[in-house]
Amino acid sequence: MCKNDFQLIAKYNKEVNKKMNNKYIKTLSEEEWNKQFSGYYKSIHELCSHIFVGDYVWLNRFRSLNTFKNLSKNYFDKNIGFNEVLFENIPEYLTRRIELDNMLVSFIDELDENDFGKELKWTNSKGISFEKKLGVCLTHLSYHQTHHRGMISLYLEFLEKENDYSNFYPYG
Repeated sequence: MCKNDFQLIAKYNKEVNKKMNNKYIKTLSEEEWNKQFSGYYKSIHELCSHIFVGDYVWLNRFRSLNTFKNLSKNYFDKNIGFNEVLFENIPEYLTRRIELDNMLVSFIDELDENDFGKELKWTNSKGISFEKKLGVCLTHLSYHQTHHRGMISLYLEFLEKENDYSNFYPYG
């Protein structure tokens, strides 16, 4: 994949998150936001937190490749675990999600074609070391968001809220 592809995917994720959040998430009551389901992530709140934490952790890892003006150190001063449930309320989530989506789009805009082939080295939360190309990691980040938004869509259906926000073709 080339830079244009990664820019398209980042903008797609940003716009779909925005659509999902503005049309559905911000209309949820606190009870619906925290309603427990039988999935691994038990609520829409947990799923939104998990997607956010995944993006946060990956962007922080990407900082090891170079000094990027769009990935400021002070934003990444917290060590957040993958299973942490963040956000006191829906408005806090909505604000922080917009910040992170903007940061991801700006980060990809800042990259050049050679960056996607650079090797990223990291150790995961289980102590296992990895080395993968940045392009592979960015692709994973995108699929991770898409997968969990699908789970949110299912939970919205369980709440009897029809939803359709994830089509890719309007953005390409």
